[in-house]
Parts: sequence; C-alpha cells; structure tokens
Amino acid sequence: MKRITTSILTLLSLGAFAQVNPDSSRTLQEVVIRPYFSTQPLLRATGSVGLVDPHIIARQPANSLIPAVNTTSGVRMEERSPGSYRLSIRGSLLRSPFGIRNVKLYFDDFPLTDAGGNSYLNALDVNAVGQLQILKGPQSSVYGANSGGVVLISPEALTSGPSANLKVEGGSFGMFHENASVSNSWKNYDLGISQGYQRSDGYRDHSAMKRNYLQLNQQLRYAESASLKSLFFYSDLSYQTPGGLNATQFAANPRASRPAAGAIRSAAEQQAGIYSKMLFGGISNEWNFAPGFRHVAAVYGAYIDFKNPFITNYEQRFESTLGLRTFVEYKQEVQDLKYSFNLGLESTGTSSDINNYDNNFGVPAAVQSRDKLRAASNFAFLHANFDFKEKWLLELSASANLYKYDYKSLAPVAIAERSNELDVQFMPRVALSYLINDELAWRASVSKGYSPPTIAEIRASDQVINVDLQPESGWNYETGFTIHSKDHRLSADVTGFYYRLDNAIVRRLNDDDTEFFLNAGGTNQYGLETAVQAALLPYAESRFVRAVQLRSAYTLNKFSFREYQDRAADYSGNRLTGVPKGSITSSVDMQFPKGFYFFLQHNFTSRIPLNDANSVFADKYNIVQSRIGWRTLKFNKASLEIYAGVDNLFDEKYSLGNDLNAAGNRYFNAAATRNFYGGVAYRFNK
Repeated sequence: MKRITTSILTLLSLGAFAQVNPDSSRTLQEVVIRPYFSTQPLLRATGSVGLVDPHIIARQPANSLIPAVNTTSGVRMEERSPGSYRLSIRGSLLRSPFGIRNVKLYFDDFPLTDAGGNSYLNALDVNAVGQLQILKGPQSSVYGANSGGVVLISPEALTSGPSANLKVEGGSFGMFHENASVSNSWKNYDLGISQGYQRSDGYRDHSAMKRNYLQLNQQLRYAESASLKSLFFYSDLSYQTPGGLNATQFAANPRASRPAAGAIRSAAEQQAGIYSKMLFGGISNEWNFAPGFRHVAAVYGAYIDFKNPFITNYEQRFESTLGLRTFVEYKQEVQDLKYSFNLGLESTGTSSDINNYDNNFGVPAAVQSRDKLRAASNFAFLHANFDFKEKWLLELSASANLYKYDYKSLAPVAIAERSNELDVQFMPRVALSYLINDELAWRASVSKGYSPPTIAEIRASDQVINVDLQPESGWNYETGFTIHSKDHRLSADVTGFYYRLDNAIVRRLNDDDTEFFLNAGGTNQYGLETAVQAALLPYAESRFVRAVQLRSAYTLNKFSFREYQDRAADYSGNRLTGVPKGSITSSVDMQFPKGFYFFLQHNFTSRIPLNDANSVFADKYNIVQSRIGWRTLKFNKASLEIYAGVDNLFDEKYSLGNDLNAAGNRYFNAAATRNFYGGVAYRFNK
C-alpha cells in the first residue's frame, strides 16, 4: 500500500490542474486577482498569492474547507475535531490551541477578525464561500495587525438573473450537509439569500457537531457613479471537543475521547465542547465622485455568544464588535505610466465579558472569575502603485498601528479598570514585479509584520491577565518567479523567503491543563514554495478522455527558534513546533463524455514536532481522496450533478490538529479513517 501511495505521489507531482470554472473545463483563462485595491493578472502580482477558486472548492466534500485550502503551498489548515478549525500561513501554530490567530481575515469588504484578534472562520458554511485569496507573508502595511498573512474571502457571487441552487450531501460517521440559495436582479438591485445546515456524529467519541447558517447579500446601484452593498449572516455552531490522547491511548483506541485521570473527569463527563452563536453584518458604499477618484466606506459589526464547557472550568464569553474601514483612491495615467494612491484607515473595537465557572458535568456552577476587557485596534495606511509600460510594477505602502486594551476584574477580587496601550508601530512594505516577457515575471518584496497578543492570550484559560505579553513582529524578505505558457496550458510559480520574527508568542500549559502564553525570543523562518498547473490534455470533444488537468503544490520549511530560553530549558536552534519540514498536495482532474469526471488528490505531510523540546513528533502521513461525478444532466435551464467520493482512501492512521506542548503528553487528535460521501447538486440559472 505504501508503494501504491508513493507511485501516486510521484505521478501527480509532475504537474497540476489549471484554474477553471466549476461548470466548464473547455477553456483555461488568465487568472485575475485583487489583492490591493485594484484588479491585476496573477502573473504580475508583487507578492505570493494563493487562489482557492470555486472549482477547487467544488471538487472537495461540502463539510470542510480544509482539503481545498491545503492545496495552496505555504498554507496549513487543521481540524482537531469536526468544526474546530486552525489555520497557519507560513508559520506557527504555536499561538493557536484552537481558532485562528496572527492571520487577518476579511469577508468581502469587512474584517472577519475582531479587535481582540479572534477570527471565527468556522462560523461560515462552506457553500457560502465563493473564493479565497490568500496573501502569504505579513501584510500589515495595508491590512493592519498580522504577522502571518491575510485571507480575503469572497462570498458566493450574485447572479445577473434568477438562479437557485440546492445541494445535499451525506457520508460516513453521520455526516450530512444541505445548502440552498436563491438570487435575482431587478434593474439596479441584486439580492442573494443562502442557507446551510450541517451535522456530523464525528469519527471519535464525543465529537459530534452541528451548524445552522443563514446569509443575506444585497447590492444597490443607486446612482451611475455609486453603489451600496451589504452582507449579513447568522451562524449557530456547536461541536463537542473530545480532547487529546497520549501516544499509548492513541495507539490503543484512536476513536476514544480523553479519559478521566484521577480526580479529573473525562471530556465526555464534563460535556466539553464549543457553543457559538454569531451575528455579523456590514454595509459598504462605493462612490466615484470625480474623474480618477473613488471613495469606499464600510461599517461592520458582530455579536458573539460563546460557551465552552472544558475539563476544568466552564467559560462564557459575550463579545460585541463595531468597526469602520474607509479609503480614498486616486488613479491616473500619463503616457506610459499608470499610477494610483490609496489613503485610508481601519478602526475596530471589541468588548468582551468573560466569565469562568466550575464545570459540574457540563453545567456552570460556582464562579471562578469574571473579567471585562475592551480591545481597540486602529491603523491608518497609505498605498501607492506605479505601473510603467505594463512591465514594471512598483508598490509602496505603509501603516501606523495603534493597539490598546482595557481590563477590569469583578470576581473573585474586584480590580478597578486599567489600560495597556502599546507603542505605535510603523509597518512598511516595498514590492516590485517585472514582466520579463508575456510569459515570465519576476517579483521581490520586503515587508514588516506586526501582531499584538489577542484577548484570548492576554486573558488565557489560567484566568490571569498577562500585561507583560508583548507583540510579535518581524521583517520578511522574499522573491519569486511566475511563468505561463503562451496557450495558458502550463503555469509555474516559485517563491523563496526569509522571515525573521522577534518576540514570538508561544503557548504553555500548567499541570492542571490551563494555558498561558509567553514571548519566546525570536525565530528564523526560511521557506520555499512551488506551484505547478498544467492542462495535460486540453479539452477536445473527439476523445474519450476529453481533458486531463494536473496541479501540484510543494512547501519546504526550515523554521527554527533563534533564541528561546524557558526556565532551565534552552530550545534555541530547535525546529518550530507544529510546522512540518515539507508537504506536497497534488491532484488530477479527468473529464469524460456526457459530463462524467474523475478527481484524485494526494497529500503528503512530513513529521511534525509536537513540543518545543522536539522530543515528540507526529508521524508523516499520506492522504488520498477521490471523487467521481456526472454533472451535465441538463433540462431546460437547470442542471443536476450526482457525485460520490472517498476520503483517506488507504485508511491512514494520523492526527490532524495536534495539541502542541500538551500537558500529560496528550498531543494526538485522531483524524477519521477511510470514509465515504455522496450527494446531488441542483442548479437553475435563467
């Protein structure tokens, strides 16, 4: 079986499938991105951008974004149990026991990351996501505090006429997912409504999840030069957390949840889990008020009702966020020079009421602590773009970042409100790309990243407000090449980078499983990322095999602690915890007559250090997924797709979402064994 897996890896690593429309593979069009205000071909990008388009998402199971996101080099997404996402771009999961930190997320024009640094990506239904643009490396110059990168999430696109979609999918371990959406246009008004429901029993004991989701998109072109759009969603997510296992428990029964140990109850007894209700909304106005001038203003807000019964306590959080993002753009063209300037600001405030109680078999009991925290994240930015003869593209940008939090305690001892305001941070970025010819481009950039501690790190589960925790920041240097063939059948991208991070924030655990965070000196992060895409056989009606498209993404990391002293232990020179040295994801997509298709994807991930001492590693693994479908059952203006697939085809035993530096050596969260899914998708477009 290992020989078969290795053969598949070797075969698929030769190429990659090109980016195509989910309903057609007949043509391969030039990829266009919009990372910094204006649209540009991916070939001319000044930075490394990973694109997860609708076709990539559509080829994966509808219950998770993980397989689709992990097709991007330099990006690693994990799931400790169904619904529990973790995301890392070029770096460290040290700060993320669960959730997403040091990465900034935007949903359309609106920040999904709150002022406290938390991003609730798992609130979104998979089918609500139309496309992901992943900007790798620090982007603090335009998008504010982040040391890892930025993810720009585009919602499902509104259509120009009446449309309706219904998708139902079911699979192993009680997985069921249903999504329905309708959209229409009336002259100058567009409306889209999307609904989703997902549930799963989970592979492990005590790992069930459920999510209800409702989303509303609107756009009104109320003047020839102005438009207004809005996005609202409500998400009700709950999932059980089975907890980590030690190596002996993982080997004996990987499906087990964390057992009781002495006086400490088991995860199931304590009903450990996450219960999160989120209401999010934003309104954005765009106004072209004079020739060459554009103004965009967006207001947004969110409310979170969050409950987390844990082994040792029961936490309740009530969070409210309100923010504004606005910028003015001036764009002009003089002979061979096109240039633009963007000046703007983003201001976000988040209030958090955090209450901890004793956990009495899943019911909150006596008060342990009650605290109130308010975080304010503000930055102003300037971005300049100079395009000379459509050959040289120079981008200069910078931001001034101000972060502040207030805190007070109500119990067990009342403490009056205090403030901690961090120093203003100046974050520049200089980037250049040169179009050597129509098929080959070179790029290079230097940027500074900055990420203050999140509220969940300042006030961690040890219930101590850590005012000594400092922001992490660093300089990133990178260069790369992108090449496209003239007929767009082949493209390749190579990027090399060095990121020197100072004051890296790492997670530690006390003996009672409560966590705290500290600054671990610095890290050296050297990386190489490659991506290849190829239409091995372009589409042709005359063949039985109508088309073959290949895709491969390879990541090589050499990440280490530069200096890291923890009490008596010296971890300097050790590999960065949670980061594999190498990974490769490859896939083949084959088209046959009558709309039949076959899809195969392979992921190899090397060993992963699980603690700062590098004394425990997760084994390397190979995961193979496959899918077959029939997607041209057309009648009138509607179509029906029928599909079936398998995940973890060779029944690999592995952990996806390890607990790093875990107390009691409970590092492992077993991923599902071989599992199957199938579904139908109905689409109507007038």
